Amino acid sequence: MSTPPLPSSPVPQSSLVALQAGAVVSRTLVKTGGGTVTAFAFDTGEALSEHSAPFDALVLGVEGTADVTISGTSHRVSAGEILRLPANEPHALRATTPFKMILVMVKA
Repeated sequence: MSTPPLPSSPVPQSSLVALQAGAVVSRTLVKTGGGTVTAFAFDTGEALSEHSAPFDALVLGVEGTADVTISGTSHRVSAGEILRLPANEPHALRATTPFKMILVMVKA
């Protein structure tokens, strides 16, 4: 099943992806050679395991809170906050409440 395209009119960030019990849900909003923009929803306790990427990324908190670890240092990210994930540094995320975010990966 494909996801409907993002409209060319304003939409609430919180409506971009729905929370699902016990799950991590994602929706690609933009994908180009220069990068991607993806909306995520995490139920409480759900996580992304530690990994790294060859590009900088930005976590934009939309709803709730999550702990994001970058190279062993933990950061609490809440709605309305932004955190940079530096290229090639290991990072992981665990939702401490139901959490929604937008991830912007910059490849160019």
